[in-house]
Order: sequence, then structure tokens, then C-alpha cells
Amino acid sequence: MTIAVCPGSFDPVTLGHLDVFRRARSLADELVVLVAHNSAKQALLSVQARVELIRSATAELDGVRVQAVSGLLADALRELGADLVVKGIRGGADFDAELPMALMNRHLSGVETVFVPGDPALAHVASSLVKDVARHGGRIEDLVPAGVAEAVRSALTSGESR
Repeated sequence: MTIAVCPGSFDPVTLGHLDVFRRARSLADELVVLVAHNSAKQALLSVQARVELIRSATAELDGVRVQAVSGLLADALRELGADLVVKGIRGGADFDAELPMALMNRHLSGVETVFVPGDPALAHVASSLVKDVARHGGRIEDLVPAGVAEAVRSALTSGESR
């Protein structure tokens, strides 16, 4: 049985992420979406809220598991018995940011990373832009799965950042 892992902060999960999850699932028998706390970013939603939103968004996809992760991805890959990491990329900047991480993860765990080009129709959709649009009262419902826009607006209204 092959296990693919899609790691990320997913703050919030977007339709672009879902596109990558669907295609990553086709590459393996099981897909594990690992939701991480990124210390370099100020999170809007808690890790647990992100896990629950992704579980809801992927509920109809067989063979998908969602869980939180802390620590090194390489350690999680070994614990899961993962065969590959799948990362979506929208363009050159994403590739430039992801390549060193892929090489380090391979160095530490022996697990290869596969880059999946994002759907060009969603190339402009990034979690940071979704949050920025929402902060300024813009419409994000067509950028995120059901329920995510409400969670983002609620977190912005309550001033919660985790």
C-alpha cells in the first residue's frame, strides 16, 4: 500500500489545495494531509480548526486522512511509512521555495517529493491572499471550500490568531 503525504499550514485550506489533494490521492492508495504550525507565519485559524475544515472538505474523498503534525516532516514521514510527499506548485516562486525543503526531506528521510502543478484557473488563489481579501471585506466563498469563509470571517471578527 502506497502512502502519499501532503504537508502544509493550510491557513485556510483553499480550492487550490483541494485540487492538489484530489490529484495526490490518485498517486497513492492513501493520502495523509498533515496540518502543521508554521512558526514563520502568524496563523489566523488554530491547527485543530484547520484539521476539521480539511476533514469536512475532503469527506467525500476515499482514502484521505487528515491530522495535525508537529516537529520535522521527515520524522512524520517515517512514522507514517510514507512513500512520497506531494506538493502543489503554482509557479516558479513556489518551486524555488519548495525545492530546498524537498531536498532536505529526502536527505533526512529518503522520501521523494513530487511536485504537482496547480490548476491554472486557481493559480491566483493563495491562503495569504484569501485572508487579505477577507480582512478587507471581499468575497472569498468562490476561493475556499464550504464553511471555510465563515470560519475565516469569524476568526477575523473575534481577533483570534493562533
